[in-house]
Amino acid sequence: MFRLSAPIFSQLLQIFIAFTGFGRFLVGIYSFLILQNVTKVATVLDFKPSCIDQIERSSNPQLKFFQFMREKGIISPSDISKFLDALEACDLGGIATDVNEKFEQYLHEEVGKLDFKVNLNFYYLFVAKKEILVSELKATYRDLYDAVQPIPYIRDRLYCVDKIFVEGGIQFLAEKGNLEGHDVWQTLPSYHSILNDPRVKSERVIIEGEPGYGKSTITLQMAYDWCQKVNDPYLKHLDVLILLRLRQLGEVASIYRAIKQFLLPIESELSEKDIKDILLNCAPVMIVLDGYDEYPDSDKNTNFTQIIARKMFQKMKVVLTTRSSYLPSKYPALTKRLKLSGFGDSAREKYIQKAVVRGDINAADKIKQQLKQNPIIGDLCQVPLIFVMFAHMCHESKHFQKFTSVTSFFRYMISCFHSHMKNKMEDTNVKKYDLLEKEHSALDKLAFEGLLCGKIVWEKEDLCQRLGNDFYDQYVRIGILVEDEVLDFSEYIEYKTEVRFYHKLFCEWYAAYHLSEYALRNELTLESQGPNCYDLVNLSPSNVQYTYRFACGLNHRAGEKLIGYLKTREDADKCVILCVLELGGKEAQTVLLKTRDLCSQEVKIRADDSHLFQRSIMMFLEVATTNKVG
Repeated sequence: MFRLSAPIFSQLLQIFIAFTGFGRFLVGIYSFLILQNVTKVATVLDFKPSCIDQIERSSNPQLKFFQFMREKGIISPSDISKFLDALEACDLGGIATDVNEKFEQYLHEEVGKLDFKVNLNFYYLFVAKKEILVSELKATYRDLYDAVQPIPYIRDRLYCVDKIFVEGGIQFLAEKGNLEGHDVWQTLPSYHSILNDPRVKSERVIIEGEPGYGKSTITLQMAYDWCQKVNDPYLKHLDVLILLRLRQLGEVASIYRAIKQFLLPIESELSEKDIKDILLNCAPVMIVLDGYDEYPDSDKNTNFTQIIARKMFQKMKVVLTTRSSYLPSKYPALTKRLKLSGFGDSAREKYIQKAVVRGDINAADKIKQQLKQNPIIGDLCQVPLIFVMFAHMCHESKHFQKFTSVTSFFRYMISCFHSHMKNKMEDTNVKKYDLLEKEHSALDKLAFEGLLCGKIVWEKEDLCQRLGNDFYDQYVRIGILVEDEVLDFSEYIEYKTEVRFYHKLFCEWYAAYHLSEYALRNELTLESQGPNCYDLVNLSPSNVQYTYRFACGLNHRAGEKLIGYLKTREDADKCVILCVLELGGKEAQTVLLKTRDLCSQEVKIRADDSHLFQRSIMMFLEVATTNKVG
């Protein structure tokens, strides 16, 4: 008779073997084991009389017998050889053969769940490795979703993403969704609709959103929901979730290398081949690629560009996040496009109650009152990142000033970062701190050139060399710069430190200083002007609109030159109007009066335009009408 021997590593692996199929096997052999047979086998297996007595008095003797055998290690999902020996010793007329056939059938059914034929020992090893991968992924994701910082300089206050996550508006692009047969954006009811609504069911999903609209936060919430097995119809049945941040993946062409390098601990026993085998032979698997607009190798042929184009992992669900103005040049026609539309009044109210005041009505009223007194902030707070920082800063501060532009708010916010750190320092260090706060031209240039070449992640050693150790340490302590520990495989397997801005908006803030200085010193044209000049054609307003807006607000003379330059670009109409608003007051009116060509054009206000842009258009039209421009 064919006998399955126990794998030599079965004791190490049994905690990883699923019991559901094994339970069905045990139910299937109930009929072979009448009470008399159970008593005989238990005696051969040297059960104590007290155990046999419990079996005989049980309302379900077979179940009690199986329970004892499991507890004593006589049977397991991978081995029943001791049980089979006992059945043969009892000479029960072929029952041992029948039980063994049932066990073989159960094992082959389990193996049949894989897409390839393997021997049983390999199957046990495969299941074990898959469980190791899942366990290590969950540990990595837990470190990410348990350490969300709404205000980067308050480091002693970390939040789990689920404690502060509030759903903003989510829309999907409905093909031929209106009476005229045009594609239109329609509203999805909730965050869970992204993976479960039949209207957006597809193997490829793109989540679009402007900087600060919560694209990365949604991916962290997905990771949390998968790890915690929340009641999400899709995520709770998901075998493996891979979450990668594309900004980290420059020069890393293989997804298996990326998983090994960025998601697993240095001591992980899993190889890149193990990871490949697991991803290709279990289902369902979902891959989340966060930040395509920050991917330094978007123009190269990598696993990630192949995955996005559905040339790789065709059956897997892939979710990509990016800015609306930075969609992949090639993506499948059946890709579903979703868009984050920001925080409305309801979402802002929920966030205040959930993450800031925790039921304190007076504190909530104070924040809402500040919003009313700052109409420019009310418009800006459609952007979740800005609202989150505003709400927490307003709650922390006794005095909160009024703002007239995005630039004035961001300037105040950066000053709060520095003030918070300065208050913790000894008086002898304040003078040096003030100097580093005010003199940041090296960081400005670094940020600007990073945006220009699409590289906004740097190695710590390079950054310290360019900025100086004191400056670097100060900006990391403040939270403006953030360190990430990643595995480096270049020579030896070891950790290295990569550095980024807390958010891309902060990179654009410092880049704006350099742009405004550059605009004052140089003529701005669409043509390259020589080796010492920047090619601004690559600095698209649709990709870095805040850089232009901040630059105009930081220096109004530079702003006028930049607005003149933007008017010559075909992709900058909306950005021009937003930049004019940064000048404020009479200067804004003067610039508008000079832009007669804009006044003569058709002006459109769309329902999905931000409140700030709509208000900017109305201001633009009011000035033009009053002064009879056009």
